[in-house]
Amino acid sequence: MLLTLHGSIIMMSGYLLLPSLRLLRRPLQANRCTAPHRCHSADGHTPQPLIGSESVEVLGCSHPRDDFTNVTTKILSKVGRNLHNQPHHPLWLIKERIKAHFYSSFIGRYGNPLFSVHDNLSPVVTVEQNFDSLLIPLHHPSRKRGDNYYLNRRTMLRAHTSAHQRELVSSGLDAFLLAGDVYRRDEIDSSHYPVFHQMEGVRLFSDHELFSTVASGDDLSLFEHGGRRTAEKQAVHSLEAVKLVEFNLKQTLTRLVTHLFGGGVEVRWVDCYFPFTHPSFELEVRFHGDWMEVLGCGVMEQELLHSAGAGNKLGWAFGLGLERLAMVLYEIPDIRLFWSQDERFLKQFRVSDIQQPVSFQPLSKYPALQNDISFWLSNDFTENDFYELVRSIAGDLVEEVRLTDKFTHPKTGRRSNCYRIVYRHMERTLTQQEVRLVHEQIERSAESELGVQGRF
Repeated sequence: MLLTLHGSIIMMSGYLLLPSLRLLRRPLQANRCTAPHRCHSADGHTPQPLIGSESVEVLGCSHPRDDFTNVTTKILSKVGRNLHNQPHHPLWLIKERIKAHFYSSFIGRYGNPLFSVHDNLSPVVTVEQNFDSLLIPLHHPSRKRGDNYYLNRRTMLRAHTSAHQRELVSSGLDAFLLAGDVYRRDEIDSSHYPVFHQMEGVRLFSDHELFSTVASGDDLSLFEHGGRRTAEKQAVHSLEAVKLVEFNLKQTLTRLVTHLFGGGVEVRWVDCYFPFTHPSFELEVRFHGDWMEVLGCGVMEQELLHSAGAGNKLGWAFGLGLERLAMVLYEIPDIRLFWSQDERFLKQFRVSDIQQPVSFQPLSKYPALQNDISFWLSNDFTENDFYELVRSIAGDLVEEVRLTDKFTHPKTGRRSNCYRIVYRHMERTLTQQEVRLVHEQIERSAESELGVQGRF
């Protein structure tokens, strides 16, 4: 997985890929383009992203535009930044700590790490990869144009790293971690950003691997005929196999969060639903007196494994968000800081040991400026479209957009919303004059692009 945890995950690595003893049935390629597209050769140089009247250029490939295209120049400017691969960036530190834990805890029969790591796969994927390969229904709300960044109807910026799950399993991998940047249209506040980073893990088991340490294991099987789907298992799975896989999954992840949060951390498991796992769980930890969801996980749907050519195995998957963990463990108060080039921020994470504790020291808190915007809504108005318009114009100057008032005219029935936009630069003091220019552009663009009628 795992789909919707703002900070959900799959893991990829190209930063440090230790040799695997497995022979891949199909080689993996970093940053490959997806059809339909046209790619350019530039002697290793990737051209800057460009949105033209007929096509979208990203990562050296051209994708034709259509009525679904909604990606913006500001979002495309983030593609290729790969914060999770920048040494000593806080997201890199979290990723490396998780890698180190799995490398030391799971050793193959020849002494090398059991889990391979993949963190350099292209974020440009097909809709089929992002949704269909994960058994997400055609009309599932997560597919909505308003929630995703589409290059066209067939191609998009991945909404979760799980988009690569099937291709990695198809390549012959039984245990892997995957990390990367993911993209979702969302609200604007200190903990939400349209680009964030996920890490995911998958492990598959054969009959022998799962039952070899169990008494009378030769008499047990991963599968059963004529079974039925219950809250505890899928129809094709034997209950014994599912319980062993579930135990292995929960033991693995409990050890991971203990490694990250320290010994004595209190955890609990909550039943939940994902389209690609069953049974499914969320892991919560008690932190500063409150329960906090850290990751989602579950037993992989057998249909997914079957489509990837691994139908004779049973497996688990988990996904987590790197920003969420970094903000909690390093006490980083604003998600925009991860994109900062301010040396005062970056130097705090240049540690000699990735396990070294870091307590972020806040930069000077520059004052916020607030401006309200009110308008009559159009029939097809959606808040995510408005948030995206604000992001496209004001970028990281905006700290928060908050709905402060709703009004319905008693005679005409027309509806009006009022939003408060909070502007704050992370590295300097803003002037009311420069904010006013930006705010006026938002007002004009809201009318021309969203079809609303201003009450400015």
